[in-house]
Amino acid sequence: MTEHLDVLIVGAGLSGIGAAHHLQTAFPGRTYAILEARDAIGGTWDLFRYPGVRSDSDMHTLGYRFRPWTQARAIADGPAILDYIRATAAESGIDRHIRFGHRTTRAAWSTADARWTVEVVHRGETLRLTSHFLYLCTGYYRYDAGYTPDLPGIERYGGKVVHPQHWPQDLDHTGKNVVVIGSGATAVTLVPAMAERAAHVTMLQRSPTYVMTLPAEDPIANRLRRLIGARRAYPVVRWKNVTISTLVYQLSRRRPELVRAMLRRAAVRQLPPGYAVDTHFRPRYRPWDQRLCFVPDGDLFAAIRRGRASVRTDRIAEFTAAGLRLESGDQLEADIVVTATGLQLLAFGGITLAVDGREVALPETMAYKGMMLSGVPNLAFTVGYTNASWTLKADLVGEYVVRLLRYMDRHGLAWCVPANDDPTVTEQPLLDFQAGYVLRSIDDFPKAGSRYPWQLGMSYAHDVLKLRHGPLADGAMRFGR
Repeated sequence: MTEHLDVLIVGAGLSGIGAAHHLQTAFPGRTYAILEARDAIGGTWDLFRYPGVRSDSDMHTLGYRFRPWTQARAIADGPAILDYIRATAAESGIDRHIRFGHRTTRAAWSTADARWTVEVVHRGETLRLTSHFLYLCTGYYRYDAGYTPDLPGIERYGGKVVHPQHWPQDLDHTGKNVVVIGSGATAVTLVPAMAERAAHVTMLQRSPTYVMTLPAEDPIANRLRRLIGARRAYPVVRWKNVTISTLVYQLSRRRPELVRAMLRRAAVRQLPPGYAVDTHFRPRYRPWDQRLCFVPDGDLFAAIRRGRASVRTDRIAEFTAAGLRLESGDQLEADIVVTATGLQLLAFGGITLAVDGREVALPETMAYKGMMLSGVPNLAFTVGYTNASWTLKADLVGEYVVRLLRYMDRHGLAWCVPANDDPTVTEQPLLDFQAGYVLRSIDDFPKAGSRYPWQLGMSYAHDVLKLRHGPLADGAMRFGR
């Protein structure tokens, strides 16, 4: 007999644990399970184990709205974030609903039955579960493989090559010369962390990235917590940080040259006199065309000042037995090469969807409010902000799903499905973001639309109004009994 649950959540990472909290708090009698392909809670924060792994935004916004972050450090390391997620799951019994080693491969909706049939592989066996609602918290990149570009001559190299997504725990870089290929958030995290023990670390980049220093501790948050307690201080600090990040983003879009100049001046102050700032820290693109890289207490700049790390802006001509030869003709010797070259996107963890016997082609669907799919009933997914903390959007999606399920209960409805029948709504990429990992794969994802509710909004304040308080029956959402 096929097991039936009211809701199936796929993914036990930051989003999945939050989704379960919202669901079981609102509906304590409703049955649910979390299907997790791996054998541990935490998703990204359990997968990534490279040196220095940390949040790329403050924990007062990356933390859940319902559970205050109480540690002094606002930019937290990976183990601290993982502990926070696991503690959240344990204290409310969410961990008892997780089924580890269950990789979801296919989900088929039947309108006649008003339910999903979900196929899951567990220990080589295919299982089938049914559910009334399917909630995908899978993130948007592949867990089994990161992105590595073609590296000419790599077979000649005699040292160790490592991708951050699959970091060997026994790798000892003490006293070694390390080259980190890349300039994104992972690279600027790895370089100062590895520089503490390595002989020298070189960050090799094809082009610069904007790097902005943030304090590792938020003095206002820590003081407020002492004065009024963690529970009351948390929403104040959360909105403070949302406001600041929104202002920085809006200023970047409206006055990009001003923000570019501000970031340059900040870099000059933190780097050695005469440093080639415009070569290594002045990108060709505008601020926030790609995500800013944040460094706590300027640790990357500090490593460069101390001579423990350096930046080279050049291209790889080929690998040699001892390192890399650059297009400029220079040679970089390396005992270890880290390919911090990015992620590979994967929509919904590679799950195949079908509706009433018809396969769903994701690029032919349109994302409704950035969390549901046109023509696909009783399904929600979480995709976070690119210009703010992921969890801000994840919490709003969880609240919206609860509102939607309550609405359906009150009106005796069996299913809901977004429908785009407005011919004036034009297609746009789901993520309007110029990062390489997005551009490589975005065509495999659902589309966004030219206006609300088909746009993937990037304003938390706007989404709070629309998702937390806006109408559910808005003309684009259809319901059935």
